[in-house]
Amino acid sequence: MEELKLTFVNVGYGEAALLECPDPAFPGGTFVMVIDGGSAEAEEYRDSATGRIPLDQYLSLRGVDHIDLMAATHVHEDHLCGLLPAAEKLPPAALWQTLPPEFCRSMRTLDIPAEGLTPSRSKFLRALNDYRRLCLGQSCPRHRPLAGMELRLCRDLLVRVLGPSRAQAEKLASSCRALYEEADPSAFWQRLDQLDAAMNNYSLILLLEYRGTRILLPGDTNYMGYGGLDPASLRADLFKVGHHGQRDGISAEQIQAIAPRAVVCCASSDRRYNSADPAILQMMADSGARLYFSDCPPGPDGAVPPPIRP
Repeated sequence: MEELKLTFVNVGYGEAALLECPDPAFPGGTFVMVIDGGSAEAEEYRDSATGRIPLDQYLSLRGVDHIDLMAATHVHEDHLCGLLPAAEKLPPAALWQTLPPEFCRSMRTLDIPAEGLTPSRSKFLRALNDYRRLCLGQSCPRHRPLAGMELRLCRDLLVRVLGPSRAQAEKLASSCRALYEEADPSAFWQRLDQLDAAMNNYSLILLLEYRGTRILLPGDTNYMGYGGLDPASLRADLFKVGHHGQRDGISAEQIQAIAPRAVVCCASSDRRYNSADPAILQMMADSGARLYFSDCPPGPDGAVPPPIRP
């Protein structure tokens, strides 16, 4: 019997997942969903010794010929910008994202002034501009899933949306509107930095259930972003830890509630930005979960080793 296949693509420091679910109602008998797209910066893939590859190239190598659903969990460069080239090659049949569709249509391209620009601000501005291009460039339906929604994506695959809540979604939209309306340069940078810092906890939090197996995909949600959720709703067999396994990615109490058998950490092999924090990994390993990584450093012989525990 064919089974669901979920692949966490090695996009270095970033995140991209390909979900393939057997269903004769879809082209080729397979429902295809892409969740985030990793970075689109060439520098991220310059050293490919660990198998790093841009999402659009990976889809081509895998022979993926259509995308039924594309989901952008939040607007950060390392999750969103790689979706744009993938969508240009394989326009999705539907797009999930976190802002009101009418606001997406009103967005303008943000200029990037040299004064006050930092690498972090440059990445976030690119993400906002690419987000606009992604939304405006697709003729497919654009949806904003909110907490409480329960949708059957295809045969045997159910998704429960755990976040963002309606209040969170409205706060995100309000912050974005204020940023785009801000005319004072100093106030603009302040709003941009605040939005950048808060964006992780506006992520889509998706709980997939397939034939009794539960998969929790929280985007970049950190431990503070689960507030208000019933701990019982978090239980999952597979958990993709948020914020690339940085120290704030999850708490011990939340890991106990999730009780995963396996944990995936999408961190770069060089542990940039303190991703794949040893203490977090040890905490999850101590819970009994098997740990997997999307980007592993090569061994002495140049071969990429299998996923390992800390």
